[in-house]
Amino acid sequence: MRRNYVRALGAVGLAAAMLAAAGCQDSGGGSEAGGDGKCGGKIAIFGAFTGPNAGLVIPSLNGAKLAVKQHNEKNPNCKVELKEFDTTGDATQATPVANQVAQDQSFTSVIGGHFSGETKATMPIYEAAGLVMVSPSATATELTATGNKALHRVVGNDGTQGAAAVAYLKNVLKPQKAFLIDDGTPYGAGIISEVKKGLGAQVAGEDKVQTDQTNFDATISKIKSSGADAIAYGGYTNEAAPLLKQARAAGITAKFLGFDGLYDPQFPAGAGAAAEGAIVTCPCLPPAEAGGTFSADYQKEYGQAPGSYGAEGYDGAAVLLEGYKAGKNTRKDLMDWVNAYDKQGVSKYIKFDETGDVDKSKVVIWAYEIKGGQITPQQEINLS
Repeated sequence: MRRNYVRALGAVGLAAAMLAAAGCQDSGGGSEAGGDGKCGGKIAIFGAFTGPNAGLVIPSLNGAKLAVKQHNEKNPNCKVELKEFDTTGDATQATPVANQVAQDQSFTSVIGGHFSGETKATMPIYEAAGLVMVSPSATATELTATGNKALHRVVGNDGTQGAAAVAYLKNVLKPQKAFLIDDGTPYGAGIISEVKKGLGAQVAGEDKVQTDQTNFDATISKIKSSGADAIAYGGYTNEAAPLLKQARAAGITAKFLGFDGLYDPQFPAGAGAAAEGAIVTCPCLPPAEAGGTFSADYQKEYGQAPGSYGAEGYDGAAVLLEGYKAGKNTRKDLMDWVNAYDKQGVSKYIKFDETGDVDKSKVVIWAYEIKGGQITPQQEINLS
């Protein structure tokens, strides 16, 4: 289902329009600028920009970089710097980054985390420093259930995605029994918990895998013993690809469903023919569904269509950039700006509730299918 705003705006170009709004009132920031009167600022962005799961994050990083580039071209007197911090998605690497950014007063906002584990680990640091966080892709439900005031996310949480996956399993895959696997991370364990609640008696068995695990004989044996005709996997590519490859080699033909952690070109590449027909759900839009000229702009900039969370990465940056253009240049100003944000983005309408979650009524979940080694949009999952 295409969003109505996409049709309505057409060639007008929502992506360009979002960043063309009036900003500072004169070349020096004028009376509209906050803090010391200067327009612009410095954003820290952190996530798995390298490593085995980077393919899931790079489109979001590129979306944010595109938004900043467009902003700076349109607002030469209100430049914003985007500083990248590569954590490989590891919470132990993200924590010292958070301490560095928090202590450096030149940083006035943060994009991230991209993974739930690194986000959970760094939220208290950023909150204590008064730094607003806008995450494009950290989906663990627990992140916005703790009362943390720093974190906001432009993506739906795993409560919504888990419910969508259950609906897809029951209405499309229609298994008799399902075997559930997670990688023990806040993200993987959290979303499988949601699926378990939804499937109830259809769950035939469960298992956990470890980060960097390479041999999955024990899990494969449990799947066989369970008699399951579907597998739901919560985790990331690094473990999912070899697991699925080994399961197929062992003769397991059960349908395979993963979540947004597998919306990564390295998943079908790593699993090879074993990934054919696998389903991946994601609260992220296919490129053709994004608003305005975003997809065309991204294609022109990077020579390829935006992948997972490309539009959400753009939106996460745009929320902050519009604050800088409005003269908000202190940590408090930008926290207040994001809390009050209420505007259409390229991925969805963006307005945050009191927990920092984006309006749940605007969240859309898609099912993607691996076809010919490519992650291909299949259908929007209807939760009504």
